[in-house]
Amino acid sequence: MEIRNLITFVHAAELNSFTKAAEVLDYSQSTVSFQIRQLEEELGCLLFERISHTLTLTEKGKELLAYAQQITRLTDEFQERQKSPGEISGFVHVVTPDSVCEAMITRHYHDFHAAYPGISLKFSTGDTVTMLRMLDHNEADVILTLDTHNYRKDYIIEKEMRITTHFVTCASSLLAEKKQLTLHDLLEYPFYLTEKGMGYRRVLDEVLEERSLIIEPVLEISRTDLIAGLLEKEHAVSFLPDFVTEEGVRKGKLVRLDIEEIRTDIWKQMIYHRGKWISGGLRAFLNYVSEHEFREE
Repeated sequence: MEIRNLITFVHAAELNSFTKAAEVLDYSQSTVSFQIRQLEEELGCLLFERISHTLTLTEKGKELLAYAQQITRLTDEFQERQKSPGEISGFVHVVTPDSVCEAMITRHYHDFHAAYPGISLKFSTGDTVTMLRMLDHNEADVILTLDTHNYRKDYIIEKEMRITTHFVTCASSLLAEKKQLTLHDLLEYPFYLTEKGMGYRRVLDEVLEERSLIIEPVLEISRTDLIAGLLEKEHAVSFLPDFVTEEGVRKGKLVRLDIEEIRTDIWKQMIYHRGKWISGGLRAFLNYVSEHEFREE
């Protein structure tokens, strides 16, 4: 039985797709189909049911998957141990919200690469639902979320911290001069918000719905750095994590507004799947991010 066929089987099973497995492994779809067929002939059983373009593991397929995942993890571990002492390399796929991705790349990527030149990083962005789905299907090695607190027994929370968020506006806005503000005061102004359904935006919308309020933003964009830059020049309002607006507030260009009616519970969490094998490269990334991205300001 060839290891490469087992690796292909694991990817196809976890992604529920020969096409997606082929993309990840850089194979043609016909190669994936051939390798799975080889496995089925060798084992004398059907591993997948293929009905109406839907791929589902058979009972024998589920049984094999548990063994195949162990074999591929042990293979990766063996290959890792063959490297020279002190040599840390590998590939790490990280999925984050846009705002976290921007901060990590602009503030820390250069130093991380200098410290670990053998580690290749791939950054993808998505909402929390997408990130958790990718984690469950082994499409991501680690995720960083900005959302309500996530916990499941099959997840490992490597690091977490509570994040403060505020409504924010231009320092020259009339809102900045008022000491007591209500949500209704803000609703008279245009809003620039991150995309609906994205982390803390979703949490904000849920809080507003509880009060039968709706904010219709004049601008929706995932780039929080652009929102903060626009707010410095225009009399609009946004709802952002404090780390995004920190520089603008420090320079006196932005003002955070304290609205007693809104108290959100937002967490930044670094999570990986309990079944994930932690390579030297992934461990180096986890340690580095824990030290640099989870420091209390």
